Amino acid sequence: MALVSIGELRKIFRQGEVEVPALQGIDLAVHEGEFTTLVGPSGSGKTTLLNLIGGLDQPSSGVVTVDGQVLGALSQSALADYRLSTVGFVFQAYNLVPVLSALENVEFVMVLQGHPAQESHRRALHYLERVGLGDMADRRPKALSGGQQQRVAVARALAAAPSLVLADEPTANLDTENALSLLDLMADLNREEGMTFLFSTHDARVMERARRIVTLKDGRVHDDVIQSAPHTAQQPESAGKDSL
Repeated sequence: MALVSIGELRKIFRQGEVEVPALQGIDLAVHEGEFTTLVGPSGSGKTTLLNLIGGLDQPSSGVVTVDGQVLGALSQSALADYRLSTVGFVFQAYNLVPVLSALENVEFVMVLQGHPAQESHRRALHYLERVGLGDMADRRPKALSGGQQQRVAVARALAAAPSLVLADEPTANLDTENALSLLDLMADLNREEGMTFLFSTHDARVMERARRIVTLKDGRVHDDVIQSAPHTAQQPESAGKDSL
């Protein structure tokens, strides 16, 4: 069974008296362990689709099923639980809590999930070390570079052990060195821990590493391609402007 199953998904936004179709009958399945990216021009429906899969918005019609849960059938309380326990979010706006340290930001979701404090602390530190920030656990977001904040957001998403990680333009604000490092990290975690990743991107660097590329155009699936040999690039020798 697919981890994500989408059938005849439609989303219409209203601008005054005008209806703007964002998604026009999407059928898509994403299986456990995939490393897949959604591509397409601005306005093709990529972010809208991620928001619907993440339970952040409701479709106009159609069905979204994730990890056996039909999202449209969930109560508001159950939908909140779904977002907390099933999905990890990595967006270009890092959404870190400014008054919390990096460690506390990563612990936060696990605390909400009800994990014991000692376990939350252990897992948070493990994933900060996994993203190369173990020695910066006590720093608040303002004391971290953009690339470091993005790594904290990745650690936060992964520490909560989600079934699915949704990443919307995760490299949009990063220089080449930081973008490649972040992508290779997520690819490693996908291989090593079997985490399922679904990206939205315009970035060719993300497309090179994806094993499946789904192209959206005018709110429809235009193409769906499996890449036989995703690319993993070497890191540039010179440091970028946003040093990790």
